[in-house]
Amino acid sequence: MSIASTSSTELFATDEAAAVEKLHELGCTDGLPVIVPTSERVARMVLATGYDADLVLGEMGPNLGECSIEKVAAAAVMAGCLPDHAPVVIAAVRAVLDPRFDLTEMQATTHAIAPLIVVNGPARDWCGLHGGFGALGPGNRANASIGRALRLAMINIGGGRAGTSDMALLGHPGKFTMCLAEDEGNSPFEPLHAECGFDASQSAVTVLGVDSPQSVMINIDADDPTCADRMMRSFASAFSNVAANNASLRGGQAALALNPDHAAFLHGQGWTKAQVRERIADEAVVSAERLAASASYLGRKPEVDWQLPCFTKAEDLLVFVAGGGGLYSAAFPSWCAGPHKNQAVTAEVEVGQSCEIPGFAT
Repeated sequence: MSIASTSSTELFATDEAAAVEKLHELGCTDGLPVIVPTSERVARMVLATGYDADLVLGEMGPNLGECSIEKVAAAAVMAGCLPDHAPVVIAAVRAVLDPRFDLTEMQATTHAIAPLIVVNGPARDWCGLHGGFGALGPGNRANASIGRALRLAMINIGGGRAGTSDMALLGHPGKFTMCLAEDEGNSPFEPLHAECGFDASQSAVTVLGVDSPQSVMINIDADDPTCADRMMRSFASAFSNVAANNASLRGGQAALALNPDHAAFLHGQGWTKAQVRERIADEAVVSAERLAASASYLGRKPEVDWQLPCFTKAEDLLVFVAGGGGLYSAAFPSWCAGPHKNQAVTAEVEVGQSCEIPGFAT
């Protein structure tokens, strides 16, 4: 059996089981079983991208591996992607290769950070991406495999292997996969990609390096006129916790997934998404006294009279609607480091060049 490795080295094994073991032995997996990237399977995935196999998208850090369409296709096959998923995987890869994403630094940091992939537009439907209950949990093939494909590319093309070049001290499960759709159908707000300059009818992927999601409990009291203001303070507290990088390093970006009930309540109270961002940014402030009393600050000890905002501007907080309705929304603090402070990048999902996929043997 011929294996088309993501390192562009052709490998051979006697059968599927032996091939999987070989990939584990070589450190080419994320620790979970993979689909063997045979030449036929990779060729089928390449065709689904609509690009030539040898097209190079860029260099993937920290090892600056040449990131070709064929190598990304091999990662997608290994992750269990369907050909329909290929354009979304390519868009996610293009996003993290953008210099603003600081991929090399993100892969090499000791901080537990992973790419959060948010998909908007028609691609959510044709890929079967999920944005409701349990969107970041098990049971959703497209979510799991698309996010996993990016991670396998980061391992095999970028060289991000734990303890050698990926220096996260502990990591978190989002480093296996962290991909979901924005639940545009249950959102009263403009979708995330439209805020980034895309038409709502286009498909786009937004990627941001984040911590694991932190539940924010919000009990809606529609009879209390102060409820929306108190919601903002609760959301802000997830980012202004002195142990979070957004409070201790400041100046980076972060994300907030509003569940549909919380989004509907705020919209019903007359709040726009811009106002939500602005109020949370205003409230996400840590006092120097709190920071100095902790062990989280770096550099000179904060002066007592300092008031330290977590965000440089309100637009640095990405807000989207996802998850099931109920008590909990989710905050995603971020790293706030790297030359560009680990910015979010949005890339279009390009489908015009795609063509019908022939029925290769699997």
